[in-house]
Amino acid sequence: MRHRDLGVLEGDVLVFGGPYSNAQATQALLARARELAIPGDRMICTGDTVAYCGGARETVAALRDSGCAVLAGNCEIQLAQDAEDCGCGFADGSACDLLSNAWYAHARAVVPAADKAWMADLPGVITFEQAGKRFGVLHGGMRDVAQFIWETDEDALFAREWAALERAVGPVDAVIAGHCGLPFLRLTARGAWMNAGVIGMPPHDGDPATRYGVLSDGQMRIERLSYDHKTAMAEMRAAFLPPAYHDALQSGYWPSEDVLPDPLRVPVSDRG
Repeated sequence: MRHRDLGVLEGDVLVFGGPYSNAQATQALLARARELAIPGDRMICTGDTVAYCGGARETVAALRDSGCAVLAGNCEIQLAQDAEDCGCGFADGSACDLLSNAWYAHARAVVPAADKAWMADLPGVITFEQAGKRFGVLHGGMRDVAQFIWETDEDALFAREWAALERAVGPVDAVIAGHCGLPFLRLTARGAWMNAGVIGMPPHDGDPATRYGVLSDGQMRIERLSYDHKTAMAEMRAAFLPPAYHDALQSGYWPSEDVLPDPLRVPVSDRG
């Protein structure tokens, strides 16, 4: 697994996951970075640059032009290898697994070979220092890039993943991860485990706004990102991508709760 160390980052660091081929959300995120005066060399993407939405080519181009550091998520790994599926970790036959066939095939067809080669060279782990703390950045889990790690998971899982990370890169004071799609800040026995959420899909909360994180003086705050989700939906329809996902951009609810643990599911009766 490739490891990239960014050294000491002075000033705020913008962290985000899952652009998911959502070109409109990506542009909104980059505009927010400019407003916050955070340059590309203090921005980190936790991977899955392409997935559900219709602007895969434009999303990757914008991220590459920004100069931000990008991790290899499962989608980048699979596209770089020209694999047959996204490797997302969905259970075989689940709704998410079946829906992924369409969006992954679309991304595989439209992402240029040069961008797939770029994905092949992305690191699997990023480290950096801020405010005297050393941070390790992962996509999903250290032992499995496509592992879903949730705020509600047992302490033992966080301990195993933390130990695996430190075997690879040495001691870290805090971990930042992505992949699961939901932002959270979890204090473990080893330190803070943080997930900034994703910008390409809402966090299953009934609102189109997505999420990103800003790390200031070693502490993460989660921020909302509003963007032109209606244009993103139109691009998905034009690309004949699954309606379930473009509807999710507006409803704020995922098309399936297959991957979610019970405590994080939202009963239909509670949805507005």
